[in-house]
Amino acid sequence: MEKILVSACLLGAKVRYHGGDANCDDPILRGWLNEGRLVAVCPEQEGGLPTPRPPVEIVGVGGGRAVLARAAFVRTAAGHDVTASLSQGADRALDLVKQHHIRIAVLKDGSPSCGSSLIFDGSFSGLRVAGAGVTAALLEAQGVRVFNQGELASARDCLARVETTETTETTEQ
Repeated sequence: MEKILVSACLLGAKVRYHGGDANCDDPILRGWLNEGRLVAVCPEQEGGLPTPRPPVEIVGVGGGRAVLARAAFVRTAAGHDVTASLSQGADRALDLVKQHHIRIAVLKDGSPSCGSSLIFDGSFSGLRVAGAGVTAALLEAQGVRVFNQGELASARDCLARVETTETTETTEQ
């Protein structure tokens, strides 16, 4: 059975910066949970950041890809650099992907770690820009299909294609 990496906050874990969650009660996600497909992760906690914690944003152009290339940084509004923590958390998420042979992830959009289509612009003004967080960028670079909580139907369709391909390949051998 194909496993799916998922942001822990989407499953109701109180791991977000403010100590809350981003519980997603979508039937697709709940079905996968009941099937035992989900592997939960909070990259920010995995990187050693506490909960609650000050909000952080990617500062510089290029989002998570630029952070991975050391061309941008992740900081608190007070200027504290937490780039190493977010990078370590992304590495731990990648370890889970490798351990469980994961090819699909559903991550919390808007997060400096997990955002897949939107992240905050680094000015701490509440403005969002197109871009990926550090973990999403690393996973995408490794060939993982990353979806956000608003794209669960697309993730379900991708999962069906992956499993159909696996079944066809197994049958042909």
